[in-house]
Amino acid sequence: MLFSSIPFLYYFLPCVLIFYFLVPKRCKNLWLLVSSLFFYGWGGVDFLVLMVVMISVGYAAGLLQEVVKEADRKTTGRWMFAVSILVFIVTLVYFKFAPVFPIGISFYTFQIMSYLADVYRGQVPAQRNFVNFAAYASMFPQLVAGPIVRYSDIARQLESRVHSLDDVAVGIRRFVFGLSKKVLIANTLGELCDIFRTSGDQSVFFFWIYAVAFTLHIYFDFSGYSDMAVGLGKIFGFDFMENFNYPYIATSITDFWRRWHISLSSWFRDYVYIPLGGNRVPKHRWLLNIFVVWSLTGLWHGAAWNFIAWALWFAVLLVVEKLWILPFLEKLDEADGPIRLDVRVLRHVYVLLAVILSFVMFNAQSIGEAFSYIAAMFGAADVPLTSMEAVYYFRSYLTVFAVAIIGATPIPKYAVRKMQETKWGGRIANIAEPVILVGLLLLITAYLVDGSFNPFLYFRF
Repeated sequence: MLFSSIPFLYYFLPCVLIFYFLVPKRCKNLWLLVSSLFFYGWGGVDFLVLMVVMISVGYAAGLLQEVVKEADRKTTGRWMFAVSILVFIVTLVYFKFAPVFPIGISFYTFQIMSYLADVYRGQVPAQRNFVNFAAYASMFPQLVAGPIVRYSDIARQLESRVHSLDDVAVGIRRFVFGLSKKVLIANTLGELCDIFRTSGDQSVFFFWIYAVAFTLHIYFDFSGYSDMAVGLGKIFGFDFMENFNYPYIATSITDFWRRWHISLSSWFRDYVYIPLGGNRVPKHRWLLNIFVVWSLTGLWHGAAWNFIAWALWFAVLLVVEKLWILPFLEKLDEADGPIRLDVRVLRHVYVLLAVILSFVMFNAQSIGEAFSYIAAMFGAADVPLTSMEAVYYFRSYLTVFAVAIIGATPIPKYAVRKMQETKWGGRIANIAEPVILVGLLLLITAYLVDGSFNPFLYFRF
């Protein structure tokens, strides 16, 4: 079941919310669990049993770790933790290479593994209530595409959380805006990407149109889903971590990955990179740590060479950036005069170019296709510089490009905040907001009834 679907918006979600706020407090997690299992099993029950088994194993492993005596923690506890983590890793790797992939398994297995790691470290006590733990691991707002929610962040909220009309209002607003990003922008740009792939009139210009369109498409698709998940979490009384922070305004690749898919990058940092020694080791070990983490990041997205190439591309960029690029740019930035502005622009251009090329690799059907697309973008292929079809689609989608580019920056948020700070602006915003939200929901409904392109990219990870 998709968030951006009529059954979810007008049948499933209203029923879930009505009963959620009607049932007693002690039953809310149970109802959330039942709703999440129904949500996951909507498209078929084939992998629902697998998810329940994985949750049960995680629950039991957490309890077993906690009952290990302190004197045995360094031996028995360590082996118990290693075996339990290995079970999840083997299961995840198996399905990465299997012909059929369970939706969302990458997300809920990472959540359970982070829980077991935190219990092993003594950072959180094991959850003794199975319903509460299962509700955490299977929570439908972020079950199939994140963000990766850590148990330690919502442990108290699972036991007791406060519901308020203000939180519900904030959650609804966040959900509708996320849904708008997905349906009105991401889906439209996704259609353009599909048009390019089936076109027989390709050109250098058309390759660049495709590359930029997909770069914007994947951002609005994934960040839109994250916005919807955070918004739904707020309605149910949970505070999920932010997963995006305007990544396309980043001034370095390091900065980009502090802003893009934050829950995944911070997960690998805290549970893989730092335990390996991080950057507090000799340089050769640090380089190894970087490449290990990024190889795993590529495999997390899929068992295909284009994902490995995409991940290693970022690994190389991060190493080169830390050792040479950033020190060089910092020296230029210290110079007096107008060159300061040029350096800032140069940093943004460098990051955007690197990211655009990375997503061409990411979306390729094979490593060969990835390299052929990149070669074509720089004129190293037997295609003309431009074509009638490329110009036609560029003009046709120019408005969408403009809205997406501006929407990927903090400019709209800054403009709204400035308007709300004025006396009349605040009053207008209070009146206009519900009207805009209803209008967006009606427009989205029309698109969903009439449209056909509506997948979530990260459902396959």
